[in-house]
Amino acid sequence: MSAHVLPPFRADHIGSLKRPAELLAKRADYDAGKCTREELKAVEDEMIRKEVKRQQEIGIKAVTDGEFRRHMFWDGFHNNLEGMTVVKNPGRELFKMYVPDIKAFFESHAEKPGDTMICTGKLVRNKPMYRPEFDFIKTLVKPEEVKNIKLTLAAPEWYHLRHGEHAYNREVYKTDDEYFGDLAKAYREELADLYEAGCRNVQFDDPLLAYFCATSMLEGMKAEGTDPAKVLDQYIKLYNDSIRDVPSDMTIGLHLCRGNFKDGMHFSEGGYEHISKKLFNELNAHAYYLEYDTERAGGFEPLADLPTNKTVVLGLLTSKFPQLEKKDDLVKRIHDAADFVAKGSNQTRDQALQRLCLSCQCGFASHAEGNPVSCVATKLGLVVETAKAVWSDA
Repeated sequence: MSAHVLPPFRADHIGSLKRPAELLAKRADYDAGKCTREELKAVEDEMIRKEVKRQQEIGIKAVTDGEFRRHMFWDGFHNNLEGMTVVKNPGRELFKMYVPDIKAFFESHAEKPGDTMICTGKLVRNKPMYRPEFDFIKTLVKPEEVKNIKLTLAAPEWYHLRHGEHAYNREVYKTDDEYFGDLAKAYREELADLYEAGCRNVQFDDPLLAYFCATSMLEGMKAEGTDPAKVLDQYIKLYNDSIRDVPSDMTIGLHLCRGNFKDGMHFSEGGYEHISKKLFNELNAHAYYLEYDTERAGGFEPLADLPTNKTVVLGLLTSKFPQLEKKDDLVKRIHDAADFVAKGSNQTRDQALQRLCLSCQCGFASHAEGNPVSCVATKLGLVVETAKAVWSDA
């Protein structure tokens, strides 16, 4: 089987974009009860129209709605799933402190954790989750471009890693396997619905898998008597069960980063060598969007583990800060990465390049307030310009 490309595209992006001030103000009004949901949606629609047009003008093919209808990048799935319950003002004991972002928040600026969710009943998908987002974007592109639209999804294990044994009520599910079984079923149903709507390009956003590269979390899990290798295997199976029915013309992407909260705050460090063999060879995604904008992600050596039927999107540009990278430096790094891919599969550099693409390391607004990057268009333009210098099909 050949690697999936186009999508992912040679010049790609992760999905979230800087929210306009007008949209943030209207959302604040809605949260304060000063406007209706319909009034907020009208502003969302207008801003999304402008943002899709801007992406098209820049040369981005995998257009998104910028996640303008979300507060956080993981919104949309678990909060629409029957059986999940919001826990307001949760106690510290509900969280696994070895999870890097949880530890960072408690140590930095959060005296109390924000609201979270746990499973209190059987998990059932009883309504579309992401399809309304997709259906609107469809109206903004040509019919032949619908297949290029990118839709981003929440990681299935999001609340399980954060809460461990507290993630679900033991009177509802006796084992992780039972809990994961219904969770995967809900994802299969959602993906089938999206496919029926014309979606062919989805991306799971999953910083949690990158946490398995962080020595601090691995040691913390072991200290609690948890085997991180076993948990990683569970999550890989959860993914595979979630995507097992996807048709061959639907591309499944998986984005890993080490945290990209507002103001560029990150949560973990560590190279992919901790997980690359399992990630690339056992998890049945087609494409991996990997953070590589700083040394915290390690070197390109783990790319030698990439099989010939998989694609990597190199996150070489940073969305955290406005400083522009140099195109020549980016081209060199792409070639360096290709050399490791080639080495692992006994190919030439040119052959390996066919399984590589380029993007920023993350989106520009994982949180609604976003990062201090006002020149989003310039960053994405550099992605396109660099890709055209490397690939003839960019």
